[in-house]
Amino acid sequence: MKSLVQVGIVGATGYTGSELVRLLSQHPRVQITALTSRSEAGKPLTAVLPHLHGLTLPPLTAYDPDTLAEKCEVVFLAGETGFAMEHAPELLERGVKVIDLSADFRLKEPGVFQEWYGKTHTAPHLLNEALYGLPELTPPAAYASARLIANPGCYPTASALALAPLLQADLVDSERIVVDAKSGVSGAGRSRVSVDYLFTELDENFKAYAVEKHRHTPEMEQTLQGIARRTVRIRFTPHLVPMTRGILATAYAPLTQPVALQDLHALYSAFYANQPFVQVRPLGEFPATRDVYGSNRCDIGLTIDARTRMAVVISVIDNLVKGAAGQAIQNLNLLMGWEPTSGLPLAGMAP
Repeated sequence: MKSLVQVGIVGATGYTGSELVRLLSQHPRVQITALTSRSEAGKPLTAVLPHLHGLTLPPLTAYDPDTLAEKCEVVFLAGETGFAMEHAPELLERGVKVIDLSADFRLKEPGVFQEWYGKTHTAPHLLNEALYGLPELTPPAAYASARLIANPGCYPTASALALAPLLQADLVDSERIVVDAKSGVSGAGRSRVSVDYLFTELDENFKAYAVEKHRHTPEMEQTLQGIARRTVRIRFTPHLVPMTRGILATAYAPLTQPVALQDLHALYSAFYANQPFVQVRPLGEFPATRDVYGSNRCDIGLTIDARTRMAVVISVIDNLVKGAAGQAIQNLNLLMGWEPTSGLPLAGMAP
């Protein structure tokens, strides 16, 4: 087990990249030795992101695999979908371990990736090797031999954690699940330029998007099928709300057998008993996005609608922390054999 690891962040000026910098700079076992940016190379990061003033950081440079291999043992790829499948292979060949925060290595079938993302996968030979790193659902032993980790999406994280105990216990109809989720606008990324994301379009507004087909759907189903050991079908609808951070996912799952609410709560509490970042709320309490703002937690509240025989589970995360950068650091901790909580915030911020 190494005591100090040198890491690089590719795409350091985006929302996820800058959150990685903020969190990793406080990690007791990490040294940030490389930061790259396609458009801001040659500048100090604080010239682009003044909120990071006070940190001792390397300057932004252009992406170069040889330089990264010389300076880093682990590299976080925080670029757009398509970047990692082009460049992760060359980093791996140079002996660098990679944690990819895009969707490039989350799906195991290249045909499914092409169907939902509209791109031909250029590194299909790495799909089966890539470890899907949702720490609460990924066997800890799997990290021992990992060199490429696919960091889950934000919606799939909130949804899978909400549904996994139900599916593992075989209590619900796995092909009639509905997930209704709301996200803050930071989930769209910092580089997104669209009228839809202007303040005047978002303020005092609330809307669904990608209603017909959202590309996180197959990731949710793939993850939960691994838990359920049977087919899982999810009707997923995302919504955009006028806030910066946060996801609230409400999962509706038809029960296939009678179960008492207290027993369901005990099932969830036992399932997540040894998971420091999942908080199962007492019965009658339902979490809000503000409760986990800035933290790496997922808070879960649940009930049963006896009239419709439906389990209703509400899950909240900060999409930039547990939904992206924080979870990537949690994966780093497990990859290196450190405590999962090392360098990560358990408490949220308020007001």
